[in-house]
Amino acid sequence: MNIRSLALAPVIALGIAFPALAEKISLNEISRYLNGIQTAQADFTQVNGDGSMSTGTVFIHRPNRVRFEYRGDQTLVLASSGQVAVFDGKSRSGPQQYPLSETPLSIILAPNVNLGQARMVTSHTEQKNTTVVTAQDPQHPEYGNIQMVFTANPTQLRQWVVTDRSGTKTTVILGEMRTGMSIPPSKFAIANEVNRRR
Repeated sequence: MNIRSLALAPVIALGIAFPALAEKISLNEISRYLNGIQTAQADFTQVNGDGSMSTGTVFIHRPNRVRFEYRGDQTLVLASSGQVAVFDGKSRSGPQQYPLSETPLSIILAPNVNLGQARMVTSHTEQKNTTVVTAQDPQHPEYGNIQMVFTANPTQLRQWVVTDRSGTKTTVILGEMRTGMSIPPSKFAIANEVNRRR
């Protein structure tokens, strides 16, 4: 399994039963919803580009911080201080690191999400009672894109699929998302995790 793809590859849409909805959610409403999330936690199921699956818990602390804890091993993906670090649970070497700005996930972690800006959203549709939005960095479309799936009344993020610059897709399907809890910044500190694993 490509470790780097764990958090970054796009998520493949799975058949999930949602209640009937009226119409697709506007980009302004989705931007408002994402900007309203400061902290969040949810269980997730991930479908990797090679078809393998994994589960875990994701912690979000906007802006620019996320933590993916994978069940069954010590694999961990952290984003903070502008960097993404991928810790391989089977390796004692240091993490792979690269700039958060070069991953599509940075779009929803940004300090100010504005899906209305030019050339950011490449698709905005209603599919099977969900609203599906595909977005990219308008300055660097080569970094890939993120496809987000939302339900309405109230607006909720249900899953995302990240397509990285190599075309690898990773799908993350979210369980019930809880928001507004206190999450210490230390939970996202890459240096702390490096020291802990020594």
